[in-house]
This record gives sequence, C-alpha cells and structure tokens, in this order.
Amino acid sequence: MRILISNDDGIMAEGIKALATELSKEHEVYVIAPDRERSAAGHSLTLHTPIRVEELEAKFGTKRIWITSGTPGDCVKIGINAILSPEEKPDLIISGINHGPNLGTDILYSGTVSCAMEGAMMGIPSIAVSLASMSSEAELFQNVAVFVRKFLHKVKEFNFPKKSILNINVPGLMPEDMGGVAITKLGGKMFTDEYDKRIDPRGKVYYWMAGELIRHCENDDSDINALRWNKVSITPITFEMTLNEVVPELEKALCSSDICEWN
Repeated sequence: MRILISNDDGIMAEGIKALATELSKEHEVYVIAPDRERSAAGHSLTLHTPIRVEELEAKFGTKRIWITSGTPGDCVKIGINAILSPEEKPDLIISGINHGPNLGTDILYSGTVSCAMEGAMMGIPSIAVSLASMSSEAELFQNVAVFVRKFLHKVKEFNFPKKSILNINVPGLMPEDMGGVAITKLGGKMFTDEYDKRIDPRGKVYYWMAGELIRHCENDDSDINALRWNKVSITPITFEMTLNEVVPELEKALCSSDICEWN
C-alpha cells in the first residue's frame, strides 16, 4: 500500500519518525511535512505567500521526503495536487503521530486532525493518530507506530465512508497496561477557557492561555472517557456539517407554498 504521512509537529518530530520507520517495513511510504511545528493550526491554508517546498534525502525507510513552509493542510493539498507523481498517489493518508491528545471538541483546533481531513476532502481514506500523553519518550511513540501498523491489517477491508476520517488516540502506556480498544464518539471540552493577565517589562498587558484539565466524567462512549480507562480511542469523524434534521423545521418557519421570501 502507498501511504502519505504528514503531521503538525514538524519534520523533526519524534512521532513522524517513529511512524514512517514502522510503516516502511510493510508499505511504500512518502512524507510531506511542515518545516517547523504548526500545532493548533486548524484547517488553515496558505493563500497570500508562496509555499516553499524542498525534497530531503530519504530516510526512515521511506521512498521520498519533502518539507514545506506551509500548514498541515497545505502539505496534503500540495502533495496530492503538485508534488507526488500519478504513480506515487497514496492509497491512504496518515497524519501523526501527534505529541499530545486530540479529543473532544479540541479537534476543531487540531492541525493533526485537519491534515487528515484535507485528505478525506480529496476522497482519500485518511487517519489522524495521536499519542495521548505529553511524555516525549521515544518508546511511547514506537508503541503507537506498532499499533498503527497492526491496525492497518485489521481495517484493510474497511470501506472508509466518504467525507470522513478515523481519529485515533493511544494512551501513553506500555501495551500490557492498556485496556483494549474502544470505538467512541467525540466528547466535550478537555480544558477550561482561562487566561492569565500579565504585564511585560515595558508595562504592556498581555495574556497567556492557562486552561486546566476538566476533571468531570464524560459519557461512557466518549473518546475522553475511553482514555480515562486507558483504552485506545477510535472515533469516526465527518466534515459534513449540514444539520439535515433541522432543514424541514427551518423551511416551515421561513417558507410557504414552496416559496421562500423575505419581507
């Protein structure tokens, strides 16, 4: 299988090295990643400045590696439409391994998830993978990479729904300490919205985001709750945002005789 790997932590991140090295044992792997960390970039694209692209010497067992000055979304978009040849187009896109969790509504800010969503928007099966820990131990990233390699064997017959990705969060634990796998729904917020107000040496006011982890319990089937039980969370997510069940009620309120007018 041909796999394109990208991320939002940058080309030098431990997670992308571990993932590329592990998957290259069984697959044809290409890497296109930002030249620096672009965490919390969301689904932004570069419109008003050029995107620089440089091919590096292939390593980690990969076929080819590029870095770009763009966002995670740029990496996938320009990769599919401009960098990769027709013979190199991927069967699967994987974003990660992110350093830290991507759970609940926080995925809306996530460059990792948005990177995978860009692939899904182009009709390519895509996965976002995160190490749900702030530990930087190389062994933990390696554990996640091994999980992904084995996971691909199990889902090779899975028909990825259009407009959707799988968002995977793996606990920062040794495999024997994990509680299995849970297919989950998105939970709520992970952190409180708090800011510290401070004064710089020149007397100017600035703010520093200082939210704390929310401790209350989530629903049993949420991704956040699965991690609390030391389980790998796998959540199918779609970018189809139309709230179809509301359409009839809205039409009833605004329209009559099949004609919508505003007076």
